Amino acid sequence: MKIRDRYAPSPTGLQHIGGVRTALFNYLFAQSQGGAFILRLEDTDRTRFDAAFVQNLYDTFTWLGFRWDEGPDRGGPVGPYIQSERISLYQKHAQALVQQGLAYYCFCSAERLEALREEQAKNHAQETGYDRHCRTLSPDEGAARIAAGEKGVIRLKIPLGETTRFNDQLLGAIEWKNDAVTPDPVLLKSDGFPTYHLANVVDDHLMGISHVLRAQEWLPSTPLHVIMYRLFGWDHPVFCHLPMVMGQDGKKLSKRHGATSIDEFRRQGYLSEALINYVALLGASYQEGKDLYTLEELGARFSLDKLNKAPAVFDYQKLAWYNGQYIRMKSDAALAALALPYAVEAGLFGEPGTAPDPAQCETFTAAMVLIKERVSLLKEIPDKIRYLFADPPIPAPAEFIPKKLDLQRTRELLAIGRDMVEPLAALPDPEAEAFIKERAVQEGVKLGDLMMPLRVALTGSRVSPPLFGTIRLLGPARSLERLDRALATCRSVAFP
Repeated sequence: MKIRDRYAPSPTGLQHIGGVRTALFNYLFAQSQGGAFILRLEDTDRTRFDAAFVQNLYDTFTWLGFRWDEGPDRGGPVGPYIQSERISLYQKHAQALVQQGLAYYCFCSAERLEALREEQAKNHAQETGYDRHCRTLSPDEGAARIAAGEKGVIRLKIPLGETTRFNDQLLGAIEWKNDAVTPDPVLLKSDGFPTYHLANVVDDHLMGISHVLRAQEWLPSTPLHVIMYRLFGWDHPVFCHLPMVMGQDGKKLSKRHGATSIDEFRRQGYLSEALINYVALLGASYQEGKDLYTLEELGARFSLDKLNKAPAVFDYQKLAWYNGQYIRMKSDAALAALALPYAVEAGLFGEPGTAPDPAQCETFTAAMVLIKERVSLLKEIPDKIRYLFADPPIPAPAEFIPKKLDLQRTRELLAIGRDMVEPLAALPDPEAEAFIKERAVQEGVKLGDLMMPLRVALTGSRVSPPLFGTIRLLGPARSLERLDRALATCRSVAFP
């Protein structure tokens, strides 16, 4: 059997983590089996459709770095791949069910249906939903009323008193009493557009979909779909309902937990490789003792047998850890290219939106080695190195004073630091470290106490990127200027 699976989003919102996880698992399963991964746009909800969401879909997967084998933008043998371009197919199949007595026209008005809902709610009725009022209409009577201009829908005639059974690849045997299925759901609306259920089943059959991998929230719809396949006389695909993605509070992942749309993750400075790696692990396992995978490795190792039944918990701290790992794998030039838009937006080179000049660009790239081990997100980078591009505010004198020392000793340490700037700027890290350690011994002071006032004077902060690299990037002249400012500030305060 040729494996064919699909991602079938409705372009009514931005791409989010749950949808991307579904798409990724379908892609990886197709890759692992030498099959085909199809994109289908389910755009029949015209009230919420927006072309901007279609563009967001394409942009998202371009950024993530994996694509479909067949789809609206690539074509394929079973197109079109946009449901609004397949309306006649759905109408034809709905009519076929009516002619066989397996579906029927319904002419109940919106007012009658609303009154029915209110009555059921008032009486706390055990059975809710449509009351099958038009179920006994003959196909000929229904067709005649439609031909006379009356508005109607086509409803599926659910076989009553039966049980629908199917096997889920992950959850096992599923049984669902037909009487618990949505009562005679609408297949074709009065405007001729299909409902989700009709379009989904017809398209999966006509497109030769062998496996449907989708979120467990769709499980209650599956008995209805299985009934429809059987009434059409078709074999249904293999179903695999993926574990839910939850927040750490045990509730379905949503905006209240933090970023969920891929655009938000991009804005915060996550790398596509990190997001793919982490999302691929939400409900699946691959190889014991290994955390980092390329997309190709994930595709080679993915297996439906290694999916977990339990919900997956989305851990933002764990994702940040993955992101930090991938940041550290980047070359300085590659990381600088990825971080540059964030620096421009943050106004690192002047006003927000100002691009760097060649000298600033060189400094920016050289600074990557200083912060690569200290950031988890690209958006953190500008503030970590802002002191390289503009003099930081001079801290209060108390900020310069190491623990257990006083202001007088701090002034002396700053003066010593001033003497060391030129040698430190000329030495590579190992030799610079040996030089400053020797000087600390000579002065009878702890190494950390000697370095801290120097660090604060140069960067404006007690916590900063490595000191020796900072001195080299600032250069002796700018470093001395900042030390002189620091000394002047500390000397402006009288001794107690």
